[in-house]
Amino acid sequence: MKVIVLGAGVVGIASAWYLCQCGHEVTVIDRQFAPGLETSFANGGQISVSHAEPWANPRALGQIIKWLGREDAPLLFRLRADPLQWRWGARFLFECLPWRTRHNIAAIIKLALYSRAALKALRAGAALEYDHAERGILHFYTDAAQFEAARQVVGLMNEFGCERTLKTPQEMVALEPALAHAAPRIVGGDHAADDESGDASAFTQRLAARCFERGVEFRHALTISAIDAAGGAITGVRARNGDGVETTVRGDAYVVALASCSAKLLRPLGLSLPIYPVKGYSLTIPVADSDAAPYTSLTDDEYKIVFSRLGQRLRVAGTAELNGYDNTLNAARCDAILERARDLFPLAGDFRHATRWCGLRPATPSNLPYVGGTHYRNLFLNTGHGTLGWTLACGSGRLLADLVSARATEVDPAPYRFSR
Repeated sequence: MKVIVLGAGVVGIASAWYLCQCGHEVTVIDRQFAPGLETSFANGGQISVSHAEPWANPRALGQIIKWLGREDAPLLFRLRADPLQWRWGARFLFECLPWRTRHNIAAIIKLALYSRAALKALRAGAALEYDHAERGILHFYTDAAQFEAARQVVGLMNEFGCERTLKTPQEMVALEPALAHAAPRIVGGDHAADDESGDASAFTQRLAARCFERGVEFRHALTISAIDAAGGAITGVRARNGDGVETTVRGDAYVVALASCSAKLLRPLGLSLPIYPVKGYSLTIPVADSDAAPYTSLTDDEYKIVFSRLGQRLRVAGTAELNGYDNTLNAARCDAILERARDLFPLAGDFRHATRWCGLRPATPSNLPYVGGTHYRNLFLNTGHGTLGWTLACGSGRLLADLVSARATEVDPAPYRFSR
Protein backbone atom coordinates (compact mmCIF):
# COMPACT_ATOMS: atom_id res chain seq x y z
CA MET A 1 0.00 0.00 0.00
CA LYS A 2 0.87 3.65 -0.28
CA VAL A 3 0.92 4.97 3.30
CA ILE A 4 1.01 8.67 4.17
CA VAL A 5 2.60 9.42 7.56
CA LEU A 6 1.73 12.82 9.01
CA GLY A 7 4.57 14.02 11.23
CA ALA A 8 8.36 13.64 11.14
CA GLY A 9 9.12 13.48 14.84
CA VAL A 10 10.64 10.41 16.44
CA VAL A 11 7.26 8.61 16.46
CA GLY A 12 6.46 9.46 12.84
CA ILE A 13 9.91 8.45 11.58
CA ALA A 14 9.81 5.18 13.54
CA SER A 15 6.38 4.52 11.99
CA ALA A 16 7.78 5.22 8.51
CA TRP A 17 10.72 2.86 9.11
CA TYR A 18 8.63 -0.11 10.20
CA LEU A 19 6.01 0.51 7.50
CA CYS A 20 8.80 0.52 4.93
CA GLN A 21 10.17 -2.71 6.43
CA CYS A 22 6.72 -4.24 5.89
CA GLY A 23 6.98 -3.45 2.19
CA HIS A 24 4.75 -0.39 1.98
CA GLU A 25 5.39 2.70 -0.14
CA VAL A 26 5.71 5.48 2.43
CA THR A 27 5.48 9.27 2.22
CA VAL A 28 6.18 11.48 5.27
CA ILE A 29 4.72 15.00 5.49
CA ASP A 30 5.93 17.59 7.99
CA ARG A 31 5.83 21.38 8.37
CA GLN A 32 9.49 21.65 9.36
CA PHE A 33 12.40 21.62 6.90
CA ALA A 34 13.93 18.47 8.45
CA PRO A 35 12.90 15.61 10.78
CA GLY A 36 12.95 15.79 14.57
CA LEU A 37 12.82 19.56 14.99
CA GLU A 38 9.86 19.99 17.33
CA THR A 39 8.93 17.89 20.37
CA SER A 40 11.74 15.41 19.60
CA PHE A 41 14.40 18.10 19.31
CA ALA A 42 15.77 18.57 22.84
CA ASN A 43 13.92 16.24 25.19
CA GLY A 44 15.38 14.57 28.26
CA GLY A 45 17.16 11.91 26.24
CA GLN A 46 16.03 8.93 28.32
CA ILE A 47 14.78 5.54 27.16
CA SER A 48 13.01 5.15 30.46
CA VAL A 49 10.84 2.11 31.01
CA SER A 50 11.33 3.00 34.68
CA HIS A 51 9.25 6.17 34.16
CA ALA A 52 6.11 4.13 33.60
CA GLU A 53 4.33 5.66 36.59
CA PRO A 54 2.06 8.29 35.00
CA TRP A 55 1.68 11.85 36.24
CA ALA A 56 -1.88 10.82 37.16
CA ASN A 57 -1.42 8.75 40.31
CA PRO A 58 -2.90 8.76 43.84
CA ARG A 59 -0.27 11.25 45.10
CA ALA A 60 -0.72 13.72 42.25
CA LEU A 61 -3.56 15.85 43.65
CA GLY A 62 -1.69 16.55 46.90
CA GLN A 63 1.45 17.48 44.98
CA ILE A 64 -0.45 19.81 42.65
CA ILE A 65 -2.06 21.59 45.61
CA LYS A 66 1.35 21.94 47.27
CA TRP A 67 2.77 23.47 44.09
CA LEU A 68 -0.05 25.99 43.54
CA GLY A 69 1.23 29.52 43.07
CA ARG A 70 4.80 28.40 42.36
CA GLU A 71 6.06 29.57 38.99
CA ASP A 72 8.79 26.91 39.13
CA ALA A 73 6.44 24.06 40.14
CA PRO A 74 7.29 20.71 38.53
CA LEU A 75 3.66 20.37 37.39
CA LEU A 76 1.92 23.67 36.68
CA PHE A 77 -1.72 24.06 35.60
CA ARG A 78 -2.37 27.47 34.07
CA LEU A 79 -6.15 27.46 34.11
CA ARG A 80 -7.68 28.85 30.93
CA ALA A 81 -11.18 29.39 29.56
CA ASP A 82 -10.63 26.26 27.52
CA PRO A 83 -13.23 23.46 27.73
CA LEU A 84 -10.67 20.99 26.37
CA GLN A 85 -8.30 21.73 29.24
CA TRP A 86 -11.06 21.30 31.83
CA ARG A 87 -12.25 18.02 30.30
CA TRP A 88 -8.66 16.79 30.17
CA GLY A 89 -8.20 17.77 33.82
CA ALA A 90 -11.36 15.95 34.90
CA ARG A 91 -10.19 12.80 33.15
CA PHE A 92 -6.74 13.25 34.73
CA LEU A 93 -8.35 13.16 38.19
CA PHE A 94 -10.15 9.92 37.28
CA GLU A 95 -6.87 8.36 36.18
CA CYS A 96 -5.42 9.17 39.62
CA LEU A 97 -7.55 6.40 41.15
CA PRO A 98 -5.33 3.56 42.39
CA TRP A 99 -6.83 0.87 40.15
CA ARG A 100 -6.48 3.12 37.09
CA THR A 101 -2.86 3.91 37.95
CA ARG A 102 -2.06 0.22 38.30
CA HIS A 103 -3.71 -0.54 34.93
CA ASN A 104 -1.84 2.30 33.21
CA ILE A 105 1.55 1.36 34.66
CA ALA A 106 1.12 -2.21 33.44
CA ALA A 107 0.18 -1.09 29.91
CA ILE A 108 2.99 1.46 29.69
CA ILE A 109 5.60 -1.04 30.87
CA LYS A 110 4.44 -3.66 28.38
CA LEU A 111 4.82 -1.30 25.42
CA ALA A 112 8.00 0.29 26.79
CA LEU A 113 9.79 -3.05 27.25
CA TYR A 114 8.80 -4.04 23.71
CA SER A 115 9.98 -0.67 22.43
CA ARG A 116 13.35 -0.81 24.16
CA ALA A 117 14.02 -4.24 22.65
CA ALA A 118 12.96 -2.97 19.21
CA LEU A 119 15.32 0.00 19.56
CA LYS A 120 18.26 -2.24 20.38
CA ALA A 121 17.59 -4.39 17.32
CA LEU A 122 17.08 -1.36 15.07
CA ARG A 123 20.25 0.33 16.32
CA ALA A 124 22.33 -2.74 15.57
CA GLY A 125 20.71 -3.46 12.20
CA ALA A 126 20.78 0.11 10.88
CA ALA A 127 24.14 1.04 12.48
CA LEU A 128 22.80 4.20 14.13
CA GLU A 129 24.90 6.47 16.33
CA TYR A 130 23.20 9.11 18.47
CA ASP A 131 25.32 9.54 21.63
CA HIS A 132 23.53 6.62 23.22
CA ALA A 133 24.59 5.11 26.53
CA GLU A 134 23.55 1.81 28.11
CA ARG A 135 24.33 2.56 31.75
CA GLY A 136 20.77 2.48 33.06
CA ILE A 137 18.92 5.25 34.89
CA LEU A 138 19.52 6.16 38.52
CA HIS A 139 16.52 7.63 40.35
CA PHE A 140 17.57 9.63 43.41
CA TYR A 141 15.50 11.18 46.18
CA THR A 142 16.27 14.06 48.51
CA ASP A 143 12.91 13.87 50.29
CA ALA A 144 12.32 10.95 52.69
CA ALA A 145 8.53 10.87 52.21
CA GLN A 146 8.85 10.77 48.44
CA PHE A 147 11.43 8.01 48.67
CA GLU A 148 9.13 5.95 50.87
CA ALA A 149 6.28 6.39 48.36
CA ALA A 150 8.63 5.47 45.52
CA ARG A 151 9.56 2.19 47.21
CA GLN A 152 6.00 1.01 46.68
CA VAL A 153 6.06 2.04 43.02
CA VAL A 154 9.37 0.23 42.53
CA GLY A 155 7.78 -2.95 43.87
CA LEU A 156 4.85 -2.60 41.48
CA MET A 157 7.11 -2.02 38.49
CA ASN A 158 9.21 -5.04 39.34
CA GLU A 159 5.99 -7.05 39.45
CA PHE A 160 5.23 -5.98 35.86
CA GLY A 161 8.73 -6.71 34.55
CA CYS A 162 10.56 -3.39 34.88
CA GLU A 163 13.55 -4.11 37.11
CA ARG A 164 14.42 -1.31 39.52
CA THR A 165 16.83 -2.11 42.35
CA LEU A 166 16.81 -0.04 45.54
CA LYS A 167 20.14 1.60 46.36
CA THR A 168 21.67 3.38 49.34
CA PRO A 169 23.27 6.80 48.75
CA GLN A 170 26.70 5.19 48.98
CA GLU A 171 25.78 2.59 46.36
CA MET A 172 24.49 5.32 44.09
CA VAL A 173 27.73 7.27 44.32
CA ALA A 174 29.61 4.06 43.51
CA LEU A 175 27.53 3.74 40.33
CA GLU A 176 27.81 7.44 39.46
CA PRO A 177 30.71 9.24 41.17
CA ALA A 178 29.44 12.65 40.00
CA LEU A 179 26.71 12.34 42.64
CA ALA A 180 29.31 12.66 45.42
CA HIS A 181 28.67 16.39 45.85
CA ALA A 182 24.94 15.82 46.35
CA ALA A 183 25.29 12.61 48.39
CA PRO A 184 24.73 14.21 51.84
CA ARG A 185 21.22 15.23 50.73
CA ILE A 186 20.28 11.97 49.03
CA VAL A 187 18.12 9.72 51.22
CA GLY A 188 17.99 6.81 48.78
CA GLY A 189 17.30 5.78 45.24
CA ASP A 190 17.03 2.96 42.77
CA HIS A 191 18.72 1.80 39.60
CA ALA A 192 16.97 0.67 36.40
CA ALA A 193 20.00 -1.03 34.90
CA ASP A 194 18.45 -1.86 31.52
CA ASP A 195 17.30 1.66 30.66
CA GLU A 196 19.26 3.81 28.22
CA SER A 197 19.82 7.38 27.10
CA GLY A 198 20.59 9.12 23.83
CA ASP A 199 19.91 12.11 21.60
CA ALA A 200 16.37 11.69 20.25
CA SER A 201 16.78 14.33 17.55
CA ALA A 202 20.00 12.77 16.23
CA PHE A 203 18.31 9.35 16.27
CA THR A 204 15.32 10.70 14.37
CA GLN A 205 17.41 12.37 11.70
CA ARG A 206 19.69 9.37 11.19
CA LEU A 207 16.78 6.95 11.03
CA ALA A 208 15.09 9.29 8.54
CA ALA A 209 18.24 9.07 6.40
CA ARG A 210 18.00 5.27 6.49
CA CYS A 211 14.33 5.54 5.51
CA PHE A 212 15.25 7.78 2.57
CA GLU A 213 17.87 5.26 1.43
CA ARG A 214 15.11 2.64 1.33
CA GLY A 215 12.77 4.74 -0.76
CA VAL A 216 10.67 6.67 1.75
CA GLU A 217 9.59 10.02 0.29
CA PHE A 218 9.83 13.14 2.48
CA ARG A 219 7.73 16.21 1.83
CA HIS A 220 8.97 18.89 4.20
CA ALA A 221 7.80 22.48 4.70
CA LEU A 222 4.18 21.44 4.15
CA THR A 223 1.68 22.49 6.81
CA ILE A 224 -1.33 20.18 6.94
CA SER A 225 -4.59 22.12 6.87
CA ALA A 226 -7.24 19.37 6.68
CA ILE A 227 -7.94 15.70 6.23
CA ASP A 228 -10.70 14.89 3.73
CA ALA A 229 -13.04 11.95 4.18
CA ALA A 230 -15.92 10.34 2.31
CA GLY A 231 -17.72 7.02 2.57
CA GLY A 232 -16.08 6.02 5.83
CA ALA A 233 -12.53 6.45 4.51
CA ILE A 234 -9.91 9.16 4.18
CA THR A 235 -9.58 10.45 0.61
CA GLY A 236 -6.65 12.82 0.96
CA VAL A 237 -4.66 15.28 3.05
CA ARG A 238 -4.59 18.97 2.18
CA ALA A 239 -1.39 20.87 2.93
CA ARG A 240 0.11 24.28 2.14
CA ASN A 241 3.68 25.19 1.35
CA GLY A 242 5.45 28.34 2.52
CA ASP A 243 3.93 30.37 -0.32
CA GLY A 244 0.40 29.36 0.68
CA VAL A 245 -0.09 27.07 -2.31
CA GLU A 246 -2.31 24.13 -1.35
CA THR A 247 -1.79 20.59 -2.55
CA THR A 248 -3.59 17.32 -1.83
CA VAL A 249 -1.61 14.19 -1.00
CA ARG A 250 -3.38 10.88 -1.50
CA GLY A 251 -2.60 7.34 -0.42
CA ASP A 252 -4.21 4.04 0.53
CA ALA A 253 -3.72 4.52 4.28
CA TYR A 254 -2.92 7.46 6.55
CA VAL A 255 -1.08 7.61 9.88
CA VAL A 256 -1.48 10.62 12.19
CA ALA A 257 1.71 11.10 14.22
CA LEU A 258 1.43 14.84 14.80
CA ALA A 259 2.00 14.90 18.57
CA SER A 260 -0.05 17.62 20.28
CA CYS A 261 -1.45 18.86 16.95
CA SER A 262 -3.18 15.52 16.32
CA ALA A 263 -6.33 16.28 18.30
CA LYS A 264 -6.99 19.60 16.54
CA LEU A 265 -6.59 18.08 13.09
CA LEU A 266 -8.84 15.10 13.84
CA ARG A 267 -11.66 17.02 15.54
CA PRO A 268 -13.41 18.01 12.26
CA LEU A 269 -13.61 14.29 11.40
CA GLY A 270 -15.61 13.65 14.56
CA LEU A 271 -12.67 12.03 16.34
CA SER A 272 -12.28 13.36 19.87
CA LEU A 273 -8.87 12.57 21.34
CA PRO A 274 -8.09 13.63 24.94
CA ILE A 275 -4.64 14.87 23.97
CA TYR A 276 -3.51 18.16 25.46
CA PRO A 277 -0.18 19.95 24.97
CA VAL A 278 2.03 19.86 28.05
CA LYS A 279 5.03 22.14 27.79
CA GLY A 280 8.36 20.75 28.90
CA TYR A 281 11.67 22.56 29.23
CA SER A 282 15.29 21.59 28.75
CA LEU A 283 18.79 23.01 28.97
CA THR A 284 21.73 21.71 26.98
CA ILE A 285 24.91 22.53 28.87
CA PRO A 286 28.45 22.18 27.47
CA VAL A 287 30.44 19.83 29.74
CA ALA A 288 33.29 21.68 31.48
CA ASP A 289 34.68 18.82 33.58
CA SER A 290 34.05 15.28 32.34
CA ASP A 291 34.57 13.76 35.78
CA ALA A 292 32.16 16.18 37.46
CA ALA A 293 29.37 15.60 34.94
CA PRO A 294 27.33 12.40 35.26
CA TYR A 295 27.75 9.65 32.67
CA THR A 296 24.80 7.64 33.96
CA SER A 297 21.41 9.12 33.17
CA LEU A 298 19.74 10.44 36.31
CA THR A 299 16.23 11.27 37.47
CA ASP A 300 15.73 13.79 40.26
CA ASP A 301 12.26 12.72 41.40
CA GLU A 302 11.65 15.59 43.80
CA TYR A 303 12.10 18.21 41.08
CA LYS A 304 10.91 15.98 38.20
CA ILE A 305 14.13 16.69 36.30
CA VAL A 306 16.28 14.28 34.29
CA PHE A 307 19.98 14.47 33.41
CA SER A 308 21.43 12.75 30.34
CA ARG A 309 25.02 12.86 29.14
CA LEU A 310 25.12 13.28 25.36
CA GLY A 311 28.79 13.20 24.47
CA GLN A 312 30.25 16.47 25.69
CA ARG A 313 26.81 17.93 26.42
CA LEU A 314 24.66 17.56 29.50
CA ARG A 315 20.93 17.60 28.77
CA VAL A 316 18.82 18.65 31.77
CA ALA A 317 15.07 18.50 31.19
CA GLY A 318 11.77 18.35 32.98
CA THR A 319 8.71 20.00 34.47
CA ALA A 320 5.27 20.09 32.91
CA GLU A 321 3.13 23.15 32.19
CA LEU A 322 -0.45 23.02 30.92
CA ASN A 323 -0.96 26.31 29.10
CA GLY A 324 -2.64 25.44 25.82
CA TYR A 325 -0.58 25.66 22.65
CA ASP A 326 1.55 28.49 24.01
CA ASN A 327 5.17 27.73 23.15
CA THR A 328 6.75 30.74 24.85
CA LEU A 329 9.91 29.94 26.76
CA ASN A 330 9.42 30.82 30.44
CA ALA A 331 12.66 32.17 31.91
CA ALA A 332 11.70 31.40 35.52
CA ARG A 333 11.14 27.72 34.79
CA CYS A 334 14.41 27.47 32.88
CA ASP A 335 16.21 29.25 35.69
CA ALA A 336 14.85 26.73 38.21
CA ILE A 337 16.21 23.83 36.16
CA LEU A 338 19.55 25.59 35.74
CA GLU A 339 19.89 26.29 39.45
CA ARG A 340 19.08 22.70 40.37
CA ALA A 341 21.70 21.44 37.93
CA ARG A 342 24.30 23.89 39.24
CA ASP A 343 23.43 23.00 42.83
CA LEU A 344 23.87 19.26 42.28
CA PHE A 345 26.82 19.37 39.86
CA PRO A 346 28.55 22.74 40.37
CA LEU A 347 31.67 21.89 38.37
CA ALA A 348 30.04 19.86 35.63
CA GLY A 349 29.19 22.41 32.98
CA ASP A 350 29.64 25.79 31.41
CA PHE A 351 26.31 27.01 32.76
CA ARG A 352 26.67 30.48 31.24
CA HIS A 353 26.38 28.98 27.78
CA ALA A 354 23.42 26.68 28.42
CA THR A 355 20.99 26.49 25.51
CA ARG A 356 17.34 26.80 26.53
CA TRP A 357 14.44 25.04 24.81
CA CYS A 358 10.81 24.17 25.33
CA GLY A 359 8.44 21.86 23.48
CA LEU A 360 4.85 20.67 23.65
CA ARG A 361 4.39 17.05 24.69
CA PRO A 362 1.20 15.35 23.47
CA ALA A 363 -0.23 14.17 26.80
CA THR A 364 -3.21 11.95 27.46
CA PRO A 365 -4.64 11.92 31.00
CA SER A 366 -3.49 8.32 31.47
CA ASN A 367 -0.09 8.69 29.72
CA LEU A 368 -1.16 5.88 27.38
CA PRO A 369 -0.69 6.68 23.69
CA TYR A 370 -3.13 5.95 20.88
CA VAL A 371 -1.77 3.34 18.48
CA GLY A 372 -4.02 1.70 15.90
CA GLY A 373 -7.05 2.18 13.71
CA THR A 374 -10.12 4.41 13.91
CA HIS A 375 -13.66 4.07 12.59
CA TYR A 376 -12.32 5.35 9.28
CA ARG A 377 -11.10 2.16 7.65
CA ASN A 378 -7.81 3.60 6.38
CA LEU A 379 -6.96 6.10 9.14
CA PHE A 380 -4.52 5.11 11.87
CA LEU A 381 -3.13 6.85 14.96
CA ASN A 382 0.29 6.87 16.55
CA THR A 383 0.15 9.79 18.93
CA GLY A 384 -0.35 10.92 22.53
CA HIS A 385 2.92 9.57 23.97
CA GLY A 386 3.36 12.44 26.43
CA THR A 387 6.72 12.39 28.20
CA LEU A 388 7.56 8.94 26.81
CA GLY A 389 7.68 9.57 23.07
CA TRP A 390 11.37 8.67 22.80
CA THR A 391 10.90 5.64 25.04
CA LEU A 392 7.86 4.27 23.18
CA ALA A 393 8.70 5.34 19.62
CA CYS A 394 10.13 2.12 18.22
CA GLY A 395 7.60 -0.14 19.91
CA SER A 396 4.59 1.89 18.89
CA GLY A 397 5.99 2.30 15.37
CA ARG A 398 6.41 -1.44 15.02
CA LEU A 399 2.99 -2.16 16.52
CA LEU A 400 1.42 0.43 14.19
CA ALA A 401 3.07 -1.11 11.12
CA ASP A 402 1.73 -4.55 12.04
CA LEU A 403 -1.78 -3.17 12.47
CA VAL A 404 -1.69 -1.27 9.15
CA SER A 405 -0.44 -4.45 7.49
CA ALA A 406 -3.17 -6.57 9.15
CA ARG A 407 -0.48 -8.80 10.67
CA ALA A 408 -0.42 -10.51 14.04
CA THR A 409 1.07 -8.22 16.67
CA GLU A 410 3.65 -9.10 19.31
CA VAL A 411 1.95 -6.81 21.84
CA ASP A 412 -1.75 -6.77 22.66
CA PRO A 413 -2.97 -3.51 21.03
CA ALA A 414 -6.14 -3.24 23.16
CA PRO A 415 -4.84 -0.76 25.80
CA TYR A 416 -3.76 1.70 23.09
CA ARG A 417 -6.83 1.60 20.82
CA PHE A 418 -8.83 4.69 19.98
CA SER A 419 -11.96 2.92 21.25
CA ARG A 420 -10.46 1.87 24.59
